[in-house]
Amino acid sequence: MVKAARGTMKASKILAVTLGCTMLLSACGGNANNGGTNANANAGANENAAAGGNKASGKQVTLKVEVFDRGNSPAGSTITNNYLTKYVQDNFGTPNNIKVEFVPVPRSEEVQKLNVLMASGSDVPDIVFTYDSGTFYRYAQQGGLTDLGELLEQHGPNLKQFLGEDTLAYGQYEGKQFALPAKRAHLGKYSSFIRQDWLDKLGLPVPKTTDELYTTLKTFKEKDPGQTGGKVIPLGMSLAPAQFEPLLWSFIKPVTEEQRYTLTQQLGSNDYPILLPGFKDGLQFMNKLYSEGLMSADFSLDEDKKKLNEDVTKGLVGFFSEDDMNPFYADLMYATLQKNIPDAKISSVDVYTDSEGKHPKPEYAPVGLYLMIPKSSKNAEAAVKYLDWMASGDNLLHIQNGVEGENYTLENGIPMAKADVTDEIKNRIYNWGDMAIISNGKQLGDTEKNVEAYVLNMPEQYREETRKALSVSRSDTIKPVLFDRPIEAQAKYGTALRDKLNEIIVKTTMAKPDQFDSTYESMLKDYMATGGQAILDERKKAYEEMKK
Repeated sequence: MVKAARGTMKASKILAVTLGCTMLLSACGGNANNGGTNANANAGANENAAAGGNKASGKQVTLKVEVFDRGNSPAGSTITNNYLTKYVQDNFGTPNNIKVEFVPVPRSEEVQKLNVLMASGSDVPDIVFTYDSGTFYRYAQQGGLTDLGELLEQHGPNLKQFLGEDTLAYGQYEGKQFALPAKRAHLGKYSSFIRQDWLDKLGLPVPKTTDELYTTLKTFKEKDPGQTGGKVIPLGMSLAPAQFEPLLWSFIKPVTEEQRYTLTQQLGSNDYPILLPGFKDGLQFMNKLYSEGLMSADFSLDEDKKKLNEDVTKGLVGFFSEDDMNPFYADLMYATLQKNIPDAKISSVDVYTDSEGKHPKPEYAPVGLYLMIPKSSKNAEAAVKYLDWMASGDNLLHIQNGVEGENYTLENGIPMAKADVTDEIKNRIYNWGDMAIISNGKQLGDTEKNVEAYVLNMPEQYREETRKALSVSRSDTIKPVLFDRPIEAQAKYGTALRDKLNEIIVKTTMAKPDQFDSTYESMLKDYMATGGQAILDERKKAYEEMKK
């Protein structure tokens, strides 16, 4: 199976991680006082873990668990003392003679603060986590993490089954399980949308291929069915991945496994087809759309999608791609459009087509947080048992949804949040996303139920289109590529190359058609010299070694 590691590292974080991991070696893997290897301390930690954290002696164990602090605790609660922390203590801690202590880490400083905690050795929590795969890999490389393989087998049967092999693979380094990645509830990423009322007004069918879309876009420009006074934007575009990725990936030609592994360039958390055959064709199609006035003229200035959102809500855009459910959230894009133009109607569509007639688009890696147990922890067994408890029975359901009949009702097995509840009841689970650390999104037992939960918790008038959008986002998807080790060049050059990718897209799209080829060649040469070649070389070597 072709998969990929996630993770993005800003330049400032790279320095912080490097410094943190340098300190981590002395704090977690050696004796800071004498500079030697603290073998006796590590042996003691392992013996203590094997004994269940002194449970046999009757001595209470203190299990320290990291928790994100977002500064959003309601009155009467703190991030370390609230309904869910008490639920954990009452239902896991007390029955197992464990005191569960939550250690707050500011969400905005997660990597920097984690580096400090890991370097401290004695003060680091027993369970820590990060969204950043680069941080995880560096800790694993430096020997600062507990090998969880045997612990998971002995004390985590429910957790192992819940996460599954695909998810667990993202927590492995050189064949060892050094992290337990949180499982993502929904892997779909992108969908596309069209103004159905424009199609109806012009008597046009819903386009089903890229060629049909092009014809539709030209008609939108010529006929201006929204009566925009010449301001019509047939295809809305920005410099955000949700807009250009579905288009560009649809032009990629069939490739071998080796090409997927070696020619893909992972910049931050996303895989990009920059060196794959067909990428240039996708850029040339964007150039055609732009030169014919069929695409947002100022897309190059719109990295945060604000201008695109504004144009959609004003009724100027006929077609666009977006993160799958985004248009349908209450009081956002679609709702605002209909306030401005009551008869406007958006339909979810799957249009961009490749040479095989499929509608390819990237999907998310099946992971959220990387859950780790530092090598210095004396309570690794208790930590795995805690995560296993969360994956067993209805504990995760309770943490994510609260009390049935009070916080939610069940409809066909789907928890539906009750609207007519007091603030006290609603605030019980204000921090469920930060407490249910084994999951990214609500888990209901299978993907279809997870998706339906998203649908049923949308505004009723948008549920059917949300369902279609989620279906589109999960069809013909391209899985990320996962190596069994980090690609160092990606961490080193990824941030700069992500900017270079934007530059390639902008300059080739906006070039005069007769200058497209020369612009593309020049930009690609610059990209490769800035780090793209280094990533390519390292990925080739990693693939060869992985296949030995």
